[in-house]
Amino acid sequence: MEFDLDNPLTSSDDEQQFEGSILALFAAESNYMISTAGTIDLNTRRDAVSLVLQAHFDRNLDPFIAYLAINYIDRFLSKREIPQGKPWIVRLLSISCLALASKMKKSSFALVDFQGEEGFIFDAQTIRRMELLVLGVLDWRMRTITPFSFLRFFISFFSPAQPPLLQALKSHATQILLKAPNDIKMLEFKPSVLAAAALLSAAYELFPVQFPAFRAAVSSCEFVDKAKVWECSSAMCDAAAAATDICDDTTPMSSDTPVTVLGLHCSSSESEPAVRSSSDGRDMKKRRVSSEHRSL
Repeated sequence: MEFDLDNPLTSSDDEQQFEGSILALFAAESNYMISTAGTIDLNTRRDAVSLVLQAHFDRNLDPFIAYLAINYIDRFLSKREIPQGKPWIVRLLSISCLALASKMKKSSFALVDFQGEEGFIFDAQTIRRMELLVLGVLDWRMRTITPFSFLRFFISFFSPAQPPLLQALKSHATQILLKAPNDIKMLEFKPSVLAAAALLSAAYELFPVQFPAFRAAVSSCEFVDKAKVWECSSAMCDAAAAATDICDDTTPMSSDTPVTVLGLHCSSSESEPAVRSSSDGRDMKKRRVSSEHRSL
């Protein structure tokens, strides 16, 4: 069965099967959460996630691949510790997870694109060995439930349901979800909660007139914990602010200013791109890491 990040438990586009599978997704999503997230080293995670997002921005990667790679990184780091003082391992982990995510999506992965002057250089054998290590640590459970699995379901609540509007809503929610991993707190929320929060935030920014009805529809969903959605939305705004400064807490709020689902005022300039590349500003010495390096 071909892997579909939007609907990982089935490959069918049949609407009746989708309705049945969405129930299965809600029932199973807790099994795909990281119960040991508290054991993840924050510095290592920050560096690994930054490398994936930088690759996404620089190479215009499929956002689904970037998010899936981060999912693999989080699950790996929750079970294995990266030795301190070996930044090359963090980069190797990021590249290997990107490669695995690309394979899951049956997308081409050009290794040369990630062997730039600013980073380490790995041979194909080293990367394959790291891929096998990741696969082993994750028990080969690469078909995972993510927020993207629920976007189609929640988008169906949006009215008017015009394809261009729905595509814009999904696209903007996707960008919000890509900023969310900057905050490890996001691992506390179920994928469905993340999806609902991202879509509500996107709807508020893009379609303020339709937003109240959309929020009411999502809130009425029996599968959704409204309190968790609001909490997640607030954390999501903080993560977005840290990543791209789109949230402006200094902007005064008037009685006529609508509040977002976050309970905060978020502003985005039309002159700014929806996604901006971020750089950690660190210069890394170019070195070649051969397959003779010790494994983790």
